[in-house]
Amino acid sequence: MAWLNQISPKSCRSLAQSRWMKLLIIEDENSLRRSIAAYFDQEGFLCEQAGSYGEGVQKAEGFQYDCIILDINLPGGSGLQLLDYLRKDKKTEGIIIISARDAVEDRITGLDLGADDYLTKPFHLSELFARVKALIRRKYAAGNNILEFEKLKLDLSLKTLTYNSEQVSLTKNEFEVLLFLLTNKNRVVSRQAIAEHIYGEQTDNLASFDFVYSHIKNIKRKLKEKGAGELLQAVYGLGYKISI
Repeated sequence: MAWLNQISPKSCRSLAQSRWMKLLIIEDENSLRRSIAAYFDQEGFLCEQAGSYGEGVQKAEGFQYDCIILDINLPGGSGLQLLDYLRKDKKTEGIIIISARDAVEDRITGLDLGADDYLTKPFHLSELFARVKALIRRKYAAGNNILEFEKLKLDLSLKTLTYNSEQVSLTKNEFEVLLFLLTNKNRVVSRQAIAEHIYGEQTDNLASFDFVYSHIKNIKRKLKEKGAGELLQAVYGLGYKISI
């Protein structure tokens, strides 16, 4: 299947180059699932995979993702059932259904159950990537590549941060941590959740989450130097949050 082997164009890397987006691929066809994962990994996404209904439920419940790619036909249950379960469980990830079934009824059912998009197989991986990018823009940046909060402005394309129009220099991981906090603004986010956002399933292999504290400390210092005050706050015993 030639459509699985399409080389990713360099020009498509603007949205995810520094590996700050997490993707869950729930697809039982191994070759397709691995091809999607390899493509998005090359584009800078952190990709995790599930090959059945049960594994998909386990991953989706255990971690938070920016987007889920979901096949309809899965061992152990229907992808539409899984979609319904996730939405009833208040999971807010963007979900794109991929299916060999092109029936209008399936499309309508999927969208009615809460899918954000529906793509029929076979498809080019570049089209799937474009749809994931569009979904993420709608979810985080009101359809564009700029995420704003108060005087903070993150450019998701250039991977830059400004405060009150002044450039703030962040490392790759600091940018990822700040983005994660901003997409959860006014909510307390635990150190474990931040670690899982950066390292995914490999979080279980970490000896500690001390690196999160170091990143937070550096971000707070850099923001304070620009006059941002206490936008980024520590909540004792719980985690961190960004709020007014």
